Amino acid sequence: MTDPAVPALTDALLSVDGRVATLTLNRDDVRNALTGSALVDDIVAVVDWINAGADVSVLVVTGAGTAFSSGGNVKDMRDGAPPFGGPVEQVARQYRHGIQRLPLALDGLEVPAIAAVNGPAIGAGCDLACMCDLRIAGQSAVFGETFVNLGIIPGDGGAWFLQRLIGPAAAADMTFTGRLVKADEALALGLVSRVVPDADLVATAAAMAAEIAAKPPLTVRHTKRLMKMAQRTALPDFLAHCAAVQGMCHTSADHAEAVAAFLEKRPPTYGGR
Repeated sequence: MTDPAVPALTDALLSVDGRVATLTLNRDDVRNALTGSALVDDIVAVVDWINAGADVSVLVVTGAGTAFSSGGNVKDMRDGAPPFGGPVEQVARQYRHGIQRLPLALDGLEVPAIAAVNGPAIGAGCDLACMCDLRIAGQSAVFGETFVNLGIIPGDGGAWFLQRLIGPAAAADMTFTGRLVKADEALALGLVSRVVPDADLVATAAAMAAEIAAKPPLTVRHTKRLMKMAQRTALPDFLAHCAAVQGMCHTSADHAEAVAAFLEKRPPTYGGR
């Protein structure tokens, strides 16, 4: 079975280098806003493509221009454009079938995702970074869970993700005040794992992605699923599942190759089987 064709995207750019896919949000004209653009559709399409194939081991998400993502388009809010306008039930439906597809897609992504935050990540843009497994910030990155400043809540599920990353108290601080958090504070909070000079951001994210992508491909996907499962599964059930997955790993060709390469002191060559 061959891997599916690379999806055609509207507002984002996709590049593939080895087993690393890089998705660049490409609407700098609206600071990569996630509403009023096709970016949600593009991200969901890339996640579906990665999950349907076996060629990609890591996804890097970044923004073109000066912002990672400004989240919701405030001018569209003023004008009542979708998903913001209409009766309550219509707005709720537009959220469910619009931006809420984003957290569901990224939660189901089978490979690790790295957010390379190149500038402001505001509102839903902050939440998009939080939906990834790892976050690297350039020095000019700024994070803001700013929904309260506009009289709305994190309708994309941001309150679910942020608390799990930095804890309830720190998440409450950011969410209730709507204040902006610069890169160094984000590092201290545990919101990001690294802060690097802006000029080094792309290379740093690429190096981290390449390091992960060099591991046995099936094991990377198994590990990603297990880490997600661990967040919502009782320990006895989780351990039973781990035992079954470990049985699969121990009988894989890549495990045999990893052990042989370790003992022979040589680089391994994995086949994804």
